[in-house]
Amino acid sequence: MTNADPHAPRTVVPIEPALIADAFDKAKVTEIRHSVTSCAHACGLTGQRLDDFVLAINELITNAVRHGGGCGWLRLWHESELLVCEVADHGHGISPQRLGDRTRPATDTAGGWGLWLARELTDAMEVVTSTAGTTVRITTGLVQHGHTPR
Repeated sequence: MTNADPHAPRTVVPIEPALIADAFDKAKVTEIRHSVTSCAHACGLTGQRLDDFVLAINELITNAVRHGGGCGWLRLWHESELLVCEVADHGHGISPQRLGDRTRPATDTAGGWGLWLARELTDAMEVVTSTAGTTVRITTGLVQHGHTPR
């Protein structure tokens, strides 16, 4: 038996303070996306890398709304030379088959692009999933000294 709230987001609190730590639902998706864009840009992410990171986050928050119970939690923070975003929900989890499928969805497929895009558009992605929900953490390197990581 535990005193832990089963509906609390499953996340490790970063040492660095969060730039954004907010709950969202369908009505807040656009607002969250704009906040992420502003914060990521302020951290030094620009151009295509900024666009890619924001698109990856948009896919994750959209997935949380569609498949994760209609709402979720987003945390964004700057860690060393990295920008890290974590999106958590309380859906029923992602099947091992779905999670393990790293093939590109067919171009005529309307859905199924979210995790694939998030993985392709960022430097690293970690997924923790169970029947109690899913937490996805994506990371992108910030441009340092004229070098673009990837």
